[in-house]
Amino acid sequence: MIISRGTARSSPLPRLLAAAAAFVGTAAWMVFFRNGLVLSHYDAKAHLVVARRVFDNLTPGWQQIGAVWLPLPHLIEVVPTQVDFLYRTGIFASFVSIACLAITSYAAARLILRVTGSSIGACVCTALLVLNPNLLYLHTTPMTEPLLLATTALAVLWLLEWVEIESDIVPAKLAAVLFAAMWTRYEAWAVIGAAMVAAGYATWRRGAAIDTLVRRGWRLAIWPILAVVVFLINSRITVGAWFVSDGFYVPDPSYAGQPLRTLLGIWWGTHQLSGYVIETIALMAAVAIAWRAVRNREDSALLITLALFAAAALPIVAFYQGHPYRIRYMIPVVAACAVFGGLAVGLLCRVQKDPAYPDIGRRGPGDFQGRPGPFGPGMVLATFLIASLFIESAPWNMQAPMLLEAQWDRGASIGRRDVTACLEREYSGDKVLASMGSLAHYMQELSNNGFGIADFINEGNGAIWNLALQTGPAPHAGWMLVEEVAEGGDVLAEHVRHDPAFTRGMTRICEGGGVALYKRASTDRNASLR
Repeated sequence: MIISRGTARSSPLPRLLAAAAAFVGTAAWMVFFRNGLVLSHYDAKAHLVVARRVFDNLTPGWQQIGAVWLPLPHLIEVVPTQVDFLYRTGIFASFVSIACLAITSYAAARLILRVTGSSIGACVCTALLVLNPNLLYLHTTPMTEPLLLATTALAVLWLLEWVEIESDIVPAKLAAVLFAAMWTRYEAWAVIGAAMVAAGYATWRRGAAIDTLVRRGWRLAIWPILAVVVFLINSRITVGAWFVSDGFYVPDPSYAGQPLRTLLGIWWGTHQLSGYVIETIALMAAVAIAWRAVRNREDSALLITLALFAAAALPIVAFYQGHPYRIRYMIPVVAACAVFGGLAVGLLCRVQKDPAYPDIGRRGPGDFQGRPGPFGPGMVLATFLIASLFIESAPWNMQAPMLLEAQWDRGASIGRRDVTACLEREYSGDKVLASMGSLAHYMQELSNNGFGIADFINEGNGAIWNLALQTGPAPHAGWMLVEEVAEGGDVLAEHVRHDPAFTRGMTRICEGGGVALYKRASTDRNASLR
């Protein structure tokens, strides 16, 4: 089944499709930017804050990268976000995401060409990626999913190529992308792990001796293992724990402890983002490829492609453990469905042309000479997939699920304008106590009013923050912002509810969008304590 690797390398099609994806992504960014949607998701703003705070901070330093989110997206943006214009608009981060769309399209097209030799399949895959409004929207924002999709797509492609050449030497580009993927999002840990297991199986099936299998496996695994070890050490140094797995959300019982309901939630979210037809065809293609990979020794490397679906492991575990449902967590699965939709088309085109299948795809219109005609099964499926995309999830749909979820905070953001006006009117330079875990997005919004991260006392300031929680804000800050609604309220809201003395010396002066603003009663920070 697998076409010669020269087919994929010699074809200019993957690069042309990557350029087309970049063009579409840029055009979409212009539309979303004009409509104020590029930074509408609270996490889009928060990611900019994490990158900015490395230098703009009361306590600057590499430790500000933090330990909840993986670091690569923020490392890429550390320097650009120090430029106020790029920080306030997110333009640089958006264009990183657009570049990732081009890379994902390139890797997917090349993978399909390598496996099936089908240009139609490669084009269909790219169309499913760049014309899906949910995928397209995320690739115009500073979110981290685009980098995840790009690195894992490259990892799967290059890993399949490496297994096929049966080399003991791990190419530098493969080692680098394995390391990078493990630093993007936690879904990559499942994808890379599954891909390496599949690579080990394929190497064994292709006749490698046990010592060769162990040697190649170790040389491959050292890179993702190293990435995880470095991250865990950083986590231990920065927050005092090897791994942060809770404390940043309020448990939701909707899916907690319910495995069947959780799986149905994954299925529902995926077809909401892509459509029933694309999801069904992709899963059918995945089953066919898995069967082919297990049955035929020469096709065993195809099992590596199935690792893209391993991204579903993270939402499955998260929702089962009580994480609030977020449809965004199915985005990597939607991208996998696009790849396998293209593979399905490519496989049918391959069947149509393969002499081993003389009776399939040779009787359609325009096929009277016994040669594959333009209306063979591959082209029919391609037309069906594209039509279903336009019917179920049209690219111009501004009510697509991902766009709606991204605007959950829009109403609160409008409400916070009253708080911003109140703060700006009376602000004279005193520090503002605020939880970055809950209000990082608001801190980014306040940059448009001249506030920097160094104007805030937050969790990243270590001892200063902890002391403020112990004694109350008045001795340390002139202001306090409290998120009282989202996720049940933040850590400051909890202190206010359980300890009335916590706000001693502070006066609540305004509120809006679920946020309350407190001001120190006197400019003399000790007056309230006398």
